[in-house]
This record gives sequence, structure tokens and C-alpha cells, in this order.
Amino acid sequence: MADTIEARLEAMNIALPVAAAPAANYVPYVMSDGLLFTAGQLPLRDGKLIATGLLGRDLDTATGKEAAKACAINILAQAKAALGDLEKIRRLVKITVFVASTPDFTEQHLVANGASDFLVAALGERGKHARSAVGTASLPLNAPVEIEAIFEIG
Repeated sequence: MADTIEARLEAMNIALPVAAAPAANYVPYVMSDGLLFTAGQLPLRDGKLIATGLLGRDLDTATGKEAAKACAINILAQAKAALGDLEKIRRLVKITVFVASTPDFTEQHLVANGASDFLVAALGERGKHARSAVGTASLPLNAPVEIEAIFEIG
């Protein structure tokens, strides 16, 4: 099988969902000067959050990692909606991972690995990226994780 992003996703048994429509007054992505910026993506599957609550109180790190992976899948869905073809991604530049967590939770970076590991597996060398993992008091809809991405496209 060809070494494409779609082939890697298929090998991982990942089918990208239809990209989520914005829930308010914003657009799901913006392209500017060879970059694609995605709006923050929540861990939605079939239109519903796969988990809710705070890391360190309601959820453990493993559940947070799965939520981060779901966000990353939705990021690729937005990229496909924007570009039509994931092969137009030259590289993933950066992701910012927001983790709703208690003040004493310090494993935001481990939660973020759920997205980073998936994106590198899906995109190959093009998926190696810079990253920030940030703890926050809460996120929309009581989501545990929200992630935004910047891609170089061509």
C-alpha cells in the first residue's frame, strides 16, 4: 500500500469523520500564506463528547490521552475539509493542547502525547511538531481537552 496519510489512517482503522461545523461566530479553519490554522477541536465522536470533566478529579491521564487522540482525529478531519487532500500537508508545525484539569494535576504533557503520538503515526515525518500543553480551569461543554493546530501546506 502507498505510504500516504490516508493509507496510514486506514492501517490504524481510523475513518475521519465529517468535519464539525462551528458552534458560534467563527470559522473552522483559516488558510493564510501557506499555513492552515484550525479552530480548537474537541474530543467529539459521532457528535458527542467521548468524555467530560477535569483531569485529576473526574478523569485519569489514560482517558485524557484518548480524548486528545480524538481531538487530533478531528483536526485531520478539518484539514481534509480545508484541503480536499491530506497529501497537501507539508508538515504539522505546532499543536496547542488545552487540558481542563485540577490545580494540582501536572500531567498535561502526558495527555498531549495522545494527540502527538497519533499525529506522528498518521503523518509520518510530516507529523513531527512543536507543542504546548496547557492546563486550564474549564473548557467548552465540560470537555477535558481541546486542541488547535497549525499546518504548513502546499
